[in-house]
Amino acid sequence: MVAQLFGYPAMSDFMHDNGKQHRQDGDGNNLDSRKVLEHDNWTIKMRPTSISEFSQANNLISAADKLIAHRGYPRHYPENTLVGIIAALTVGARFIEVDVQLTADGVAVLFHDRDLQRLCGRVGALHEYNWQELRTLSVRGPSPSHAGEPLSRLTELADLLRIHPHITAFIELKRISLAHFDEREVLAEVFADLHAVLRQCVIISYSLSVLEKIRERGCQAIAAVVDDWHALSQPRVQALQAEYLFCDIQSLPGDGCLQRPDSRLAVYECTDAEQARAVLARGVDLVETFAIGEMLTSLQENVRA
Repeated sequence: MVAQLFGYPAMSDFMHDNGKQHRQDGDGNNLDSRKVLEHDNWTIKMRPTSISEFSQANNLISAADKLIAHRGYPRHYPENTLVGIIAALTVGARFIEVDVQLTADGVAVLFHDRDLQRLCGRVGALHEYNWQELRTLSVRGPSPSHAGEPLSRLTELADLLRIHPHITAFIELKRISLAHFDEREVLAEVFADLHAVLRQCVIISYSLSVLEKIRERGCQAIAAVVDDWHALSQPRVQALQAEYLFCDIQSLPGDGCLQRPDSRLAVYECTDAEQARAVLARGVDLVETFAIGEMLTSLQENVRA
């Protein structure tokens, strides 16, 4: 697969050498990124070489500043997996969103659902299994070409973020884990896994209590997630002074300005470019999408940062 990313000097080339895969830093030194690269063969062209490519690069960056790759790239890859996240970055995503739950033995894993049935064909919740059991499972996706993709740990995402410092990750702490475990236990594990890349992360959740605990810790960026537009005006939500707010796009009022005075507003879930353009024009800052590549292509000539 050949993909082009423009204008991101922090993202290094993925190279081939006699059939072996290497990732190189800016000085040409090979880095050990086998965990990141084992799924696909990426060739990434880093810099535009013509005026038309510079123009395309500027448009792509503008669109990328407005879109969040929701659970990676679920339109084509298993959700919340490393391969899907890498695919999203490869087509130009600058913001990604993932869901996090803890296993029975306290390992932070990227997973959305309250049970394993839809994605892994197993009965029960993720927190009922230990990591040694879960690591043998695969995540179902939209295409058989990516069958067999394993569950991904939060530490693997942290490794990926470390080598792509221009990427911002929204880390959603799922309510099922927060209810099963002590909230401070979940926070301790998540912060430990992300300690080297916390400046690139925004911790998001429906749970206001866990966000309040994070605020007590200090200056880590947070986002409250709500299902209804009117919930954004609740005193407890406003008291968080969250850097970001997430809201269901279907709950937005039919007209008027949507811009929030002290927070950046993100909406979910949208794969319709016209709908995205409409809400962005009304003051929404970011749009979450399962179809990051297609949405970038559709918006790159229309969205302006």
